[in-house]
Amino acid sequence: MSVKKYLSVFMTVLAMVWAGAWVAAWAGVGHAGASESRTTLTLMTHDSFSIGKKVIRAFEEKNAVTLKFLKAGDAGAALNRAILSKNNPMADLFFGVDNAFLSRAIQADMFEPYHSPLLGDIPERFKLDKTGRLTPIDFGDVCLNYDKKWFADKKIPPPSSMEDLTDPAYKGLLVVENPAVSSPGLAFLLATISRFGESGHLDFWRKLKKNDALVVNGWNEAYWGKFTAASRGDRPIVVSYATSPAAEVFFSKEKIDAPPTAAITGAGECYRQIEFAGIFKGSKNRDAAKKFMDFMLSPAFQEDIPLNMFVFPVNPNARLPEVFAAHAKTAEKPGAVSHEKIAEKRMEWIDAWTTEMLR
Repeated sequence: MSVKKYLSVFMTVLAMVWAGAWVAAWAGVGHAGASESRTTLTLMTHDSFSIGKKVIRAFEEKNAVTLKFLKAGDAGAALNRAILSKNNPMADLFFGVDNAFLSRAIQADMFEPYHSPLLGDIPERFKLDKTGRLTPIDFGDVCLNYDKKWFADKKIPPPSSMEDLTDPAYKGLLVVENPAVSSPGLAFLLATISRFGESGHLDFWRKLKKNDALVVNGWNEAYWGKFTAASRGDRPIVVSYATSPAAEVFFSKEKIDAPPTAAITGAGECYRQIEFAGIFKGSKNRDAAKKFMDFMLSPAFQEDIPLNMFVFPVNPNARLPEVFAAHAKTAEKPGAVSHEKIAEKRMEWIDAWTTEMLR
């Protein structure tokens, strides 16, 4: 090939490359412009938060929003992070404050009031914050769960109440979560306070400690790390939810008609946990945040809650999936401690528990 022809071909190729690069750059600018027109909305939450991708995508497309999820540990740990960063919030909204931590979240003064129009569909018993700073989203009962097969194989009758756990027959079988950092852990502590009273619950915990109860930081570690029915752990009794047996059926690799676990839901054996969401003061995307709060109360979101987080929706118009309706339970009569009393005594109770169980 002559030098002249070579240069001609080279210049033609170079021109094509430049043209392609220019087109790509132009397309990139156009794409960036489209992306910039979308609001990025950040939801700070606990590690157990989960919702379907299709549901999230539907909200994003309808509202020209990109949702970002910031998972910050167990519920107690996530709330701690939110409080520490409240003057410069890391997100627009927070999901996962429960009624055990409700007063602490309100006292931190980090959420702005918002009364969603969809609150009219929600039963009054869930609306614990009348100021509208925290909106109820779901609920579930924290209680003892046990591995049915483990007890059948050992020919030991499974426990039927909290008191059973102090029997030497159940020594070394229980794993519980630390109430200082774990939402279900604190809920179970409150269940024992409701059951045995302020003056008697620590005696119950002393007996559990003597019976070799294991304390771990969070629900994931307890259930997926120590519970025999869900891991290679050696503890066949765990503090979990009355809905956990339904999760076992749903996630089973083989089709099963009955759950391998059972929840103890007799009168006074559980504590009802209600989870709330709020909009951070200082959010730069308040309009989008309000739309997402409305969305969380809508049937589309509420119906997606059970098979993602295995708790009940607060909106009675939300239909329950079949496996949930068949195997998820609510307590006959959950333990009761008012959130005003929790606000007054929470740290005292946690400190006393810590002294008895961890020192």
